[in-house]
Amino acid sequence: MNTLVKILKALAEPSRLRLLVLCNQGEFSVSELVYILGQSQPRVSRHLKILCEAGLLQNLREGNWILYRITTGTEPAVISKQILTSVPNDDPVIADDQRRLSTVHAERRKSAAAYFNYNAKKWDQIRRLHVEEQKVEQVISSIFKEERINKFLDVGTGTGRMLELASAYTGELDGIDQSREMLAVARTNLEKAGVKNYKIHSGDMYHLEFPNDEYDVVCMHQVLHFADEPSRAIAESARVLQPGGRLIIIDFMTHKMMKLRETFHHSRLGFSDGEFVHWFQRNGLKFHSPTHLCSGQLSVGIWVGIKHLKQKIL
Repeated sequence: MNTLVKILKALAEPSRLRLLVLCNQGEFSVSELVYILGQSQPRVSRHLKILCEAGLLQNLREGNWILYRITTGTEPAVISKQILTSVPNDDPVIADDQRRLSTVHAERRKSAAAYFNYNAKKWDQIRRLHVEEQKVEQVISSIFKEERINKFLDVGTGTGRMLELASAYTGELDGIDQSREMLAVARTNLEKAGVKNYKIHSGDMYHLEFPNDEYDVVCMHQVLHFADEPSRAIAESARVLQPGGRLIIIDFMTHKMMKLRETFHHSRLGFSDGEFVHWFQRNGLKFHSPTHLCSGQLSVGIWVGIKHLKQKIL
């Protein structure tokens, strides 16, 4: 009863209900919400603070930015979901908010496109060196759909493509990346693809801010070759896997293309099966038969490690 009263008090103000409706559609900065509501920054910040204290919204930091999103998986989240179903879509105020929201989305797409275009030449140079991305994604999708995935984590999510591929087989999607610009690209891509069940934010592959045994699948797509300490990154991903969960790593196989290190800042020139056998064993993962996709100057490997089930103590 106390929780319900607190939530109803928090929403007993039209602006806060508008914020709840907006944050149910994605993650937004204070400046974006200020623009949509047409109110002052201090006032909007106060509303957001009340909603967070009631457990209806949560905030996450990306560098100097703070983004707000709706809370999931809690008692307040269940109540807010029921309330949101009662909000009329044809309400004039809500309709105006949606029009301004479309402007925010357009600005995001513009910024994401500018960043992506700036870096596209670099990515295209690397893509031309290895097997077609479509063939790689076909194998990845077949691995994703082997078992129903309740919770999926993409480490170094980049453009959000792995989240998009996994969305058809997954209940909840989480993605992290150190680049705020790439997170903006990912949000734009996931929005265009109609993916709703995701959360992405800034994060470090060496220090995942998630509890032990949290995910059915952890994916690292073309990320590990940037790691100074691949073993440490694998250990951290293994930690957040549930027993029986799968760590899926997609990366280059061992090569001698020094220009990738010199020009594109790759820390490692690919990986061998033997390295993953060793790293997986050290971190309680069973090495699964790898997939090698060979074409062009670079071969792509897909390595799967399955976390050992915990033994019952009799």
